[in-house]
Amino acid sequence: MGPVTLVVVDAGSDAAQWAMAQYFAELDERFPTGFDAGDGLAEARKHLNPPHGVFVVASRGDDVIGCGGVTFLDEITAEIKRMWVSSSARREGLGKRLLARLEDEAREAGMQRVVLDTNRTLDAAQAMYLGAGYEDIERYNDNPYAQRWFAKVLA
Repeated sequence: MGPVTLVVVDAGSDAAQWAMAQYFAELDERFPTGFDAGDGLAEARKHLNPPHGVFVVASRGDDVIGCGGVTFLDEITAEIKRMWVSSSARREGLGKRLLARLEDEAREAGMQRVVLDTNRTLDAAQAMYLGAGYEDIERYNDNPYAQRWFAKVLA
C-alpha cells in the first residue's frame, strides 16, 4: 500500500484538477438530481490558491487518492471545499487526516473558525464532521446541492 502524503499544491495543477474532476464525477453519480460542476475547476484556481486559500492533494506513490481545499471567507472564517477521498482509499482514516490538515492550513492562515456544507446523501462525511467536533449551523451560502451546514471553532 505505501505511505500517504498530503501536500499543498496549486489548485490549477494537473493533480488537483484531476482529483476535483473525480470528485465532481462521483457527486454526479451519487446525488439523486446529479451534479453540475459548472465553472468549479476554474473557480478553484481563483479561490483555492494564495492569497485566497490553499489546496491539498493526498497521494500514495504516484496515485492521487484525495483532495480538499480551504478558501478564506473573511478575516477569521475559512470554508472547507472540494474534499474527496477515492473509493480505493476509504476506511483508512484518510478523510479524518485530510480534514485535520485542512483545519491546520486554516489555523496557520490566522483563521479562527471553519465552515462547510454537504449534501444529505453523504452520510459518512456528515458522521466524520460531527465526530471531528463540527456543529450544525444555519445555511450560510446559496449552494443548491447543500442541505446541511457545519462550523467548528479552531483552537
